[in-house]
Amino acid sequence: QVQLVESGGGLVQAGGSLRLSCADSGRIFRNYAMGWFRQAPGKEREFVAAITGSVGSTYYTDSVKGRFTISRDNAKNTVYLQMNSLKPEDTAVYFCAARLSFTPTTTTADYPYWGQGTQVTVSS
Repeated sequence: QVQLVESGGGLVQAGGSLRLSCADSGRIFRNYAMGWFRQAPGKEREFVAAITGSVGSTYYTDSVKGRFTISRDNAKNTVYLQMNSLKPEDTAVYFCAARLSFTPTTTTADYPYWGQGTQVTVSS
């Protein structure tokens, strides 16, 4: 069964950077589409970035384009979210998610596997 564990969150000043990691226990990791979502207190969970299985085409929500980069290392069963030029509005719990398809979506309901989340706090 797929088990996802996020790490790399923390407290950073505006303009700083963090790199989040998501380790997957699955043996067929390279076939999964992977997504990053975030949720601030009292708000809906929202799509941030996604990457296709195998070939690794990437997709981003408009607010993070040019600042965030999603990547995957299939040999390590790990997906990353490099976050640069962080803003206070990026503050949220960040979750990685997987679906058993090569094609990602931006919808939470399409992802059956989720990590526990990692807190990212950006101060001004």
